[in-house]
Amino acid sequence: MRRRPVHLLLVAISLLSLLAVAGCGESEHETEVNEGEPLELGELAFNVQITRFLNPDSAEDSSYLVGAPPLEAAQQYLGVFMQVDNAGEEPNVVPFPFKLVDTRGTLYWQAELENPFALIPGTPVEPEQSVPGPETAARNGPIEGSLILFLVPESAVENRPLQLEIPGPGEPGYIELDL
Repeated sequence: MRRRPVHLLLVAISLLSLLAVAGCGESEHETEVNEGEPLELGELAFNVQITRFLNPDSAEDSSYLVGAPPLEAAQQYLGVFMQVDNAGEEPNVVPFPFKLVDTRGTLYWQAELENPFALIPGTPVEPEQSVPGPETAARNGPIEGSLILFLVPESAVENRPLQLEIPGPGEPGYIELDL
């Protein structure tokens, strides 16, 4: 009779071990990643290709900045180039607004921009498809990503790292930008 409680204890420990191992296979998605790593929010995956300051006097950068709002004194254009992939079975849309957050908690809002390189809020992302699409200027350009434009003060670089805040279906996600 004394063997029975020991036997039940061993069975219980075995079951708990199996549950722990089964739980290890489940993947929880990170809500904070580094630039170059995909951030999965719901069915959409956001991958920053590159982040860099854009020079309106540069031939290459001037194409990205067509239609950009004018800079105020001591401001710079900061471009975040991104691909958005829909791994789901239903159509989705590019969320809005994207924001930058510095180490002091200061928020910088996405600038309004409409040109062939811009990531336009509300753009449809069909199942198993990506934005920018395969036959677009943004995908066929040297960066292969759509542009999210920010106008930031020159002092913003003093409060790095900057994080890109992306609205999700629940909580927002964050990508730490490599500047």
